[in-house]
Amino acid sequence: MSDTILILGACGQIGTELTQKLRSIYGKDNVIASDIREGNAEMMSAGPFEIIDATNQEQILGVIQKYKVNQVYLMAAMLSATAEKYPLKGWDLNMTSLLAVLELAKEKHIEKVYWPSSMAAFGPTSPKMNTPQQTIMEPSTVYGISKVAGEHWCNYYHDKYGVDVRSIRYPGIISWKTLPGGGTTDYAVDIYFDALEKGTFECFLSENTRLPMMYMDDAINATIQLMQADEESIKTRTSYNLAAISFTPKEIAEEIKKYIPNFTITYNPDFRQAIADSWPQVIDDSAARKDWGWRHQFDLASMTKDIITSLQAKAEESAEV
Repeated sequence: MSDTILILGACGQIGTELTQKLRSIYGKDNVIASDIREGNAEMMSAGPFEIIDATNQEQILGVIQKYKVNQVYLMAAMLSATAEKYPLKGWDLNMTSLLAVLELAKEKHIEKVYWPSSMAAFGPTSPKMNTPQQTIMEPSTVYGISKVAGEHWCNYYHDKYGVDVRSIRYPGIISWKTLPGGGTTDYAVDIYFDALEKGTFECFLSENTRLPMMYMDDAINATIQLMQADEESIKTRTSYNLAAISFTPKEIAEEIKKYIPNFTITYNPDFRQAIADSWPQVIDDSAARKDWGWRHQFDLASMTKDIITSLQAKAEESAEV
């Protein structure tokens, strides 16, 4: 049987690029994108697209049956900063959608589930340096609470019902292709756009706030690698730590100055500073590297070079039109 994949939340920051990559691997007709509203023109024309409320199990099942889906990537979520403004809505979306999909897998409507967790699952009492795979997890945000609860639901459905559910704790994700959607690490995306367009950036975190980060290409590759791994190699059914690079706003600004020497940055920490302060600075992902061979490709220097050259090329293309 060939794999047919449904992506819930395909229009989000990770979902957009994950959809493109999966379609390049499995074929556009075998990857069904979905979200609560239509995506951009490219998303809508690139392959099948369905309007789905990720908290509506009947809608999800209808699309699964329509396309004979056997894998679901549940990317729909309300992220950290947004969920702090709407805590009950954040909890409802993040939990109801997960339980809906896990139940469908339990009932054998699908064979395999991907659900992302986050470093937000850690909290102020977790070790900040080399945060281990298994450690104290007492998050201080609604988003983080939903991720810890979700991890344990995933583990429960695997142990109790044999559901093949797989998960990664993403660090901050950086991409130039898709704008972020309300996360505390969003500054590391916005800074590149403002550097090129304005030559200056006001950061909502302090200059020495070190956080684990990852270029989108690495995050997408890790996600697909995990889902393609042999089931026997998946030893962790809560969620795998994932890491690539850790840096501060000051360090990323210094890297940008190598390409834009006159770039300036100011700092005006807001409520997201407290969220960032509760998270790890460096994450130990040795379990993922050992179990299914995870290796990252981009460091801060190579990521910055790729983003700036890509954005410059995109700007030149737009100017020519």
